[in-house]
Amino acid sequence: MPEMPEVETVRRGLMNIAAGRKIQGIDVYYGKTIENDIDEFRQALIGQTIERIDRRGKYLLFRFTNNLTMVSHLRMEGSYYRQLNDGPIDKHTHVVFHFTDGTELCYRDTRKFGRMHLVKTGTEMQVGGLKTMGPEPTEKDFKVDYFKGILKKSRSKIKPFLLNQDHVAGLGNIYCDEVLWQSCINPEQPANSLTDEQIQILHDNIIKEIAKATKYKGTTVHTFMNAFGEAGAFQNQLEVYGRGGEECERCGHKLVKIKVAQRGTTFCPHCQPLEGDQK
Repeated sequence: MPEMPEVETVRRGLMNIAAGRKIQGIDVYYGKTIENDIDEFRQALIGQTIERIDRRGKYLLFRFTNNLTMVSHLRMEGSYYRQLNDGPIDKHTHVVFHFTDGTELCYRDTRKFGRMHLVKTGTEMQVGGLKTMGPEPTEKDFKVDYFKGILKKSRSKIKPFLLNQDHVAGLGNIYCDEVLWQSCINPEQPANSLTDEQIQILHDNIIKEIAKATKYKGTTVHTFMNAFGEAGAFQNQLEVYGRGGEECERCGHKLVKIKVAQRGTTFCPHCQPLEGDQK
């Protein structure tokens, strides 16, 4: 699933290829992508202009004229691309927005998990996971006192704690492995057992890692592409994710891959020991 740096990269691309365009028509080839009534969705958007595209966590927020917002969640493999009107459509392209300037914005999704939900602007934070989403992992929004408070209340293992979007927005499997390795914290360490020093280090690494990954336009591990059909470059910067069996760059010991909360998890047993009595 695209994580926050990837979704932010898509958003920036969409600002170039979709913002300011007026919708002339909409084709829907897979109805479940649209959570509204399809005819009502079309009628509401035809003639409207995309003013800008915002992001909250892993959700894209298309801001239209007439006080409308389309909440788009890419899920596993959703992506957007631009082409000229009436260009070729393959079996994985499920929604096409035709613009009056002769171009079209296409939504492609091989897994068919992505969804679009049109709502009145101002009510979008009541949609799905946006209702309870935690702060963005930035210096402005993600405060260490808040982080410390929610960690101390949780008996969850730290990796699934970080994956929970209610705690902090945008972290997924890749960046959880990375920040835990950088912070020398075992992925199975109970959240409420972290020291204040560990919390500060982890907090700072989350902010730095997400900012760095966004700078490199995200991580391409399987099929992620930005809105221009370009792969991200941060996979070349990964220090632990996907490197099970290789040497740890910090200590030289072999990295191990295990399952934590049903997610493949890579860590260094030497650098990231499980601390305390876990019985």
